[in-house]
Amino acid sequence: MKKFFIGLLDWIYKKKCYFCKSSKECVKMCSRCYAELEHLSPSVNRIVYSKNVFCAGVYSKNLQKLIRGLKYHNQPDLAYYLAKFMYEYWVQLTDAADYQIVPVPIYSTRLRKRKYNHMQLVAEEFSKLSGYPVNSGLILRVKDTRPQYKLKRAERLENLKNAFKVDISQLDRRRKILILDDICTTGSTFEEMIKEFEKNNIYDITCFAATTPFED
Repeated sequence: MKKFFIGLLDWIYKKKCYFCKSSKECVKMCSRCYAELEHLSPSVNRIVYSKNVFCAGVYSKNLQKLIRGLKYHNQPDLAYYLAKFMYEYWVQLTDAADYQIVPVPIYSTRLRKRKYNHMQLVAEEFSKLSGYPVNSGLILRVKDTRPQYKLKRAERLENLKNAFKVDISQLDRRRKILILDDICTTGSTFEEMIKEFEKNNIYDITCFAATTPFED
């Protein structure tokens, strides 16, 4: 019943595409704008701290706007489209392993300000598509770090030092770790999370980002 009324309101108020402003499909991202997103080739994009990092897409205008809208502009509905885009890339890897999804966590004060962790929303949508469970309690952000985008690599690593803490009681030992993030620039966030996991003897880790500004 709730979905029916939400759908009715969407129809009445004509939900517009966040990208081209068209209301023809009454969705947050129309099929034409979604089709403009471009996948990278399904292969390892880089190695970070001896772990494979995969990046799903080309750092294009629409993908940038999709991530920024979801992350900074209170557009939680965009999580579905980012998860779908990442999943369409992921299935090309033909990886039959069983994973637990670990979204990159954000600090509590930032969570209160944003009202949601955008990667948590993406992880939940990715879980629906993949069947992998989400394990958000496995690693927490325990340090209020500065935004990374203006920092150089050395500054990023220092900024993230001791930023994460594993709760080993939350580990599902039957499944590998799949860390999800939006953008992999230098890989410093992945690296610091991997280091914290390895302190707790967790080694079977794969990293997966929606995009990277650098194409290998």
